[in-house]
Amino acid sequence: MATDIRTTASTTGGTTTRTPASAPTSTPAGTPTRSPADSAPLSSTTRDGLGASPRRPDGTLKVTGAFAYSSDMWLEDMLWGTTLRSPHPHARIRGIDTTAALRLPGVYAVLTHEDVPGEKRYGLEFTDQPVLAYDKVRYKGEAVAIIAADHPETGRRAAERIVVDYEVLPPVSDVTAAAFDADSPLVHEAGSLPVHEEYNQSGNVVRHQPIRTGAFAEGADIEELRARADVVVSGEYEVGMQDQAFLGPESGMAVPAEDGGVDLYIATQWLHVDQRQIAPCLGLPADKVRLTLAGVGGAFGAREDLSMQIHACMLALRTGKPVKFVYNREESFYGHVHRHPAKMAYEHGAMSDGTLVYATAQVVLDGGAYASATPAVVGVASSLGLGPYEIPNARMDAYGVYTTNPPCGAMRGFGAVQACFGYESQMDRLAEELGMHPVDLRVKNAMSQGSHIITGQEIDSPLPMAEMLLRAKDTAQPVARRDLADPADVRTLPGGTANTSHGEGVVRGVGYGVGLKNLCYSEGFDDYSTARVRLEVIGGEPSVLVHTAAAEVGQGLVTVKGQIAREELGVERVTIHPSDTRVGSSGSSSASRQSYMTGGAVQRACQAVRSQVFALARARSLVAAGRPDGDLALVGGKVVSELDGALAELGDLLGDEAVEATEEFHHRPTEPLDPTRGQGDSHTQFGMCVHRAVVDVDVELGLVKVVEMTAVQDVGRILHPQQLIGQIEGATTQGIGLALMEEIQVKDSVIRNPSFTDYLIPTILDTPPMRIDVLERPDPAAPYGLRGAGEPATLSSTPAVVAAIRDATGRALTHAPVRPEDIVGIVVPD
Repeated sequence: MATDIRTTASTTGGTTTRTPASAPTSTPAGTPTRSPADSAPLSSTTRDGLGASPRRPDGTLKVTGAFAYSSDMWLEDMLWGTTLRSPHPHARIRGIDTTAALRLPGVYAVLTHEDVPGEKRYGLEFTDQPVLAYDKVRYKGEAVAIIAADHPETGRRAAERIVVDYEVLPPVSDVTAAAFDADSPLVHEAGSLPVHEEYNQSGNVVRHQPIRTGAFAEGADIEELRARADVVVSGEYEVGMQDQAFLGPESGMAVPAEDGGVDLYIATQWLHVDQRQIAPCLGLPADKVRLTLAGVGGAFGAREDLSMQIHACMLALRTGKPVKFVYNREESFYGHVHRHPAKMAYEHGAMSDGTLVYATAQVVLDGGAYASATPAVVGVASSLGLGPYEIPNARMDAYGVYTTNPPCGAMRGFGAVQACFGYESQMDRLAEELGMHPVDLRVKNAMSQGSHIITGQEIDSPLPMAEMLLRAKDTAQPVARRDLADPADVRTLPGGTANTSHGEGVVRGVGYGVGLKNLCYSEGFDDYSTARVRLEVIGGEPSVLVHTAAAEVGQGLVTVKGQIAREELGVERVTIHPSDTRVGSSGSSSASRQSYMTGGAVQRACQAVRSQVFALARARSLVAAGRPDGDLALVGGKVVSELDGALAELGDLLGDEAVEATEEFHHRPTEPLDPTRGQGDSHTQFGMCVHRAVVDVDVELGLVKVVEMTAVQDVGRILHPQQLIGQIEGATTQGIGLALMEEIQVKDSVIRNPSFTDYLIPTILDTPPMRIDVLERPDPAAPYGLRGAGEPATLSSTPAVVAAIRDATGRALTHAPVRPEDIVGIVVPD
C-alpha cells in the first residue's frame, strides 16, 4: 500500500498529500555591474538529487532584496531610453517632427521608423509588428519614436516635444464584428501581410481552426444530433482580458561592442527567439547580437514577445553608449501582451444517464492589433476546447482575430484557460439539468489512457481523471466559521477586514473544475533544448558546470538543472552558468516545458560526459575493457560498480583534464492540425488538474470569500517537492484572480485601468488554505517520467470557483471574472 507523505504546503494552512507510483566563463567587456552575490555563478554544496527539495541558490538573494533584477543594472556613462507611444488606438501617421526633441540638452538620439537599419517588422509567429509605427498605429500605446537621453526625465520631456500628425480612425474594437462582419474595417490592409493558407485566414481573422468528428465529419446537421439526445443545454460565456501582472516591469540594457555588434542584457523567456527577431531589424548577423539573461521578475507568458529589445539596441548602436530601458507600471500595461479575452458559445447533448452524445463550440479570441502567439493559442483552444471528455460527435470552430484592442499573446494556460471555463460551465449546467452530482457526470464521461481527444490524438500515457475527481470530492470540507467573538474571524467572511459583512447574508457553495492542458510545443514545431555540461577537478574536488540558454523566470529550473547533474554524475559541486546565446537554444520558459526539455537535455549531456569518463577509465585500465556502461555508475565522486564497489576516484582519473559534452533533446514529433477537419497528433504530452472550491458568498452585497481550494494533480514524477507545490499554489491563485477580480477593462480599444490601483490581483488575504494531492503516474515517453506541472492548475481553478459561486447563489454567472453586480443581479451602467 502506498504511503502518504504530508507536509505543510503554504503559510495559509494548506497540506500536501503525495501519492507515489510504485567554473564560470569570462565576462565580456561592458557587462552591467550587479551585486557580488548575484554576479557570481549559482552553485550549491548540498548533495540533493531528484526528489529532494534543495534550497534555491537565488532564493535567499530574492527574499533579502540582494538579487539583481534587470532594472538594477548600471554602467558608467549609460544613457536612458524612453518611448513615445500613440495616444490613439487607430490612426494614420501623416508626419513626425523630432526637431524640438533633438534640441533639448541631454538628448543624444531621437529615432523613428526611418532610422530602423534593417527589417521594419518583426513578430513571434507572423512578421506583422512594426519596430516603430510607420504607416498607422493600431493600438493605444504603440511605439512611434524612441529617445536616448542622459536622464529619464530628460527623455520624457523630449518625448513631449515630438510632434506626430495623426489622422484619427474609428477603432475596430468589437471582436465579433471584426471576425464576421464583411463590412468591418481591416486592421491590416489586404495584401500587407504574408498569407498562411493553412490557417484559413480571411479579413481580420488571423486563424480559423475547425474540428469535425463523428457525425459532424460526415456532414450531419445540428438538428440530427439534437434528436439523438434526451437533454440539450447551451450557453454563451465570456472570459475577460487578464494581465500577467509580474512584479518586475520590462527592462534591459544594450551595450555596443567593438566588433560592430551589440550585447543585450534582458529579462525574457526565450533568448534565441529574441535574437532571431532582433538581428534582422538591426541589419546584423545573429552572431553579432549576443543576449544574456538578466534577473527576471516574473513572466507568465508576457515576456515571450519583444518589448524594448530592438529599441535599446538601435539607440546603443546609434549613440555608441550603453542604453537602459525601464518601463513604469502604466507603460508596462501597454508594452506587453495579455491573455486573449474570449467569447464562446457551447451546446451539449446527453442521454438521460449522462452519457454525452455530441458537443459544439465556437470560441472567438481577441488577438488585438498584432498576431503574437494568436495562431498557436487558437490551436490549443480548438484541440482542447471541449475538454477531457469522451464525445463521439464534436464540432468546434476557434477563431483568432485582429482588432485595435491591446495585443494579446501568451499567458499561463495559453488558450486552454478560456475554453476550460466554457466547457466546465456547460458540464455543471448539464449535471443540473440531469439531476446528477457534477462530479458523477464528469466521471461518467471521463477520458483515460487510450482515449482520443477531438483531434483524434490518443492519450498514450496515464490519465487518472476519474480517480482524481473522486479524490477531490471525497476530501473533507472545511467547517463553517460563524463565531465573531474574535475580531480576526472577520477575515474569514466576504469583505474581510473591510468588515462589510457580519455573516447574515452569507451562503456557502462548493464547485468543481477539471482541465486538460497540452505540455511542450505542438503542431509540428521542432521543439528542442540544448545543454553543455563540463566535468573537471577544481581545487581537488570534482565539479560540474551546466550551461544552457534556458530562462529562469521564477519557476525553479536553476535548482532542477543542478539536481539532474548530481543525480547523473554523482558530484556534489554543481555550478549553473548564466544563461546566454553562447550555447544553443533551450526554447522558451513556457508551455510547462523546461523541466521536460532542458531537463532532458541536461540529462543527455550528463550521460554523454559519464560515458566519456567510463571510456577514460577503460583506457587507463581501471575498468575492464569489455565492461559496459550499464555496469558502472558515478557516485560520490567515484566510478563504482555494484559488484566491485569503488573503482576510481574522479580526482585521480581526470587530473587536469576536463570532460565536456553538448547535447540536444527533442521530444517526439508532432504534426499540424488538418485545416478543414482539425485532425492530427498535434501535442506532445497532456497534463491535468482537478479543483474543488469552497466559497462563502454574501448574496446581498455580492462579495465572495474563497474558503478553501483542493487541487489534485498528476505530475508523473516529482523532481523538487517544494517547488512543485509552489507551482500548483501559484497557478491556483492566478485562476482565483481570473475568477474574481482580474480584468483589464477596455472600452473603445482604450485600457481604462492600467495600474495595480485599479487592476486587482489576489493578495495573501485573498489566497485560501489549499489542500494539494499530488499523484505520480510516470509518463514513459518523458525524461524521468515527469509531466509538466506549471499550467494545469490555472485551467481548473477558475471554473471551480465560479461553479462554487453558482452553487451558493443559483445564478448562471457566464462571465469571468464574476462581478458583484452579477451576484446581486443588478445592471451597472458602462
